[in-house]
Amino acid sequence: MSKTKSIIALFLVILTVVGLCLVAWFGIYIGKDGSTFKIPSVRDDHAGIKRGLDLVGGSIITYQAVVDENISEADLKSGMDSVLAMMVNRLTALKYTEANCYLSGNNRITIEIPSVKDPAEAIKKLGATAKLEFVDSDGKVVLTGDDIDKAYADTGVNSLSQQQMMVYLNLKKSAVSKFYEATKAAAAKGSSSGKNYIAIVLDGETISQPFVSTAINSDVCQIEGDPEQAIYLANIINSGRLPFALKDIESRTVGASLGAEALSTSVWAAMIGIVLVCIFMIVFYKLPGLMATISLGMYAGLISLIYVLMGVNISLPGVAGIILSIGMAVDANVVIFERIKEELRLGKTVKAAVKSGFSRALWAILDSNITTAIAAIVLIFLGTGPIKGFAITLLTGVIVSMFTSLAVTRLLLNCCVGLKVNNIKAYGA
Repeated sequence: MSKTKSIIALFLVILTVVGLCLVAWFGIYIGKDGSTFKIPSVRDDHAGIKRGLDLVGGSIITYQAVVDENISEADLKSGMDSVLAMMVNRLTALKYTEANCYLSGNNRITIEIPSVKDPAEAIKKLGATAKLEFVDSDGKVVLTGDDIDKAYADTGVNSLSQQQMMVYLNLKKSAVSKFYEATKAAAAKGSSSGKNYIAIVLDGETISQPFVSTAINSDVCQIEGDPEQAIYLANIINSGRLPFALKDIESRTVGASLGAEALSTSVWAAMIGIVLVCIFMIVFYKLPGLMATISLGMYAGLISLIYVLMGVNISLPGVAGIILSIGMAVDANVVIFERIKEELRLGKTVKAAVKSGFSRALWAILDSNITTAIAAIVLIFLGTGPIKGFAITLLTGVIVSMFTSLAVTRLLLNCCVGLKVNNIKAYGA
């Protein structure tokens, strides 16, 4: 790499690091309240990084299954296990990755949801049995949720020829003829009567009441309504109908169990640790340590933006996952720099030592990071609540740390070589 290219590359990397950190801290809001384009700030309480129940408090709801007195213990246990699994699916679909869901006794289930200050809101989203019915103007149920094969949200053209997010329902084959007869009867009533509709009712609440102008003989039906609710409605239908009706017997708002003080202490501890590590890297490894510090700056900016865009809920276990991934990033740089020092001691030139150091350290870094990533993936699929939150932050942190260690740090050191910094003392040897 020539001297000019090295200067340009070094300038662009530093500019990128500064830009990423500024965007992560201040965000980008174009238009009124970000109506045109928005990248939320990490400090944005509504759209930024969300925090778990242990940090910001939230809602705790306890449901009791409404079951027949004659139900067997085995059927009750099986049903409650299904309730637990379906509730976990609903929490995941709603992106409450830090929520905690567990059985209380033999017929109760408790759910802890962070950042939801109104328990009634959580009850509305989670307590429903997803009983879906298609009802005509005479009050006759023409289809039920059992007639639905699956539901999904996608963009489509509404009755006003406008693009919007809608819910699509795939009907089972056995329901197509029933739906055809119902829409045929509704269309025959005529628009002047105002009764040519089939209402879509979820848990006794009418969510849409589309008018029917012609009979529909198809296995696909689309629901027009509030675009913001389309994804939620599709997820709640797909998550399955609960085996029992659930009655909320207790709901309350709780404060943070560890609170802002614990979060502040954790963040300060992490910042002090990172600063001390950076000082150590610069003192012990000289120029490569400085380049690693710049690389860590890019890691901080990237990981912050990723968490904001993913909408991840962060609790203290999640913070631990972030700090652990930072440690792995530093560890990768240490392995690389030690390899480079070994090559310099063998009499190689700085350019050859940097190239050989990265190639010799590559597989050791990949081995440790890939095994950690596999463990995180297993925890994501098998874990729940804070365990899953820890695994998500760890996995994303490991991926970003590998990129900054193997790509960004390498580019920066090659820039140093291009700038003719050939004194081996500058590389800690």
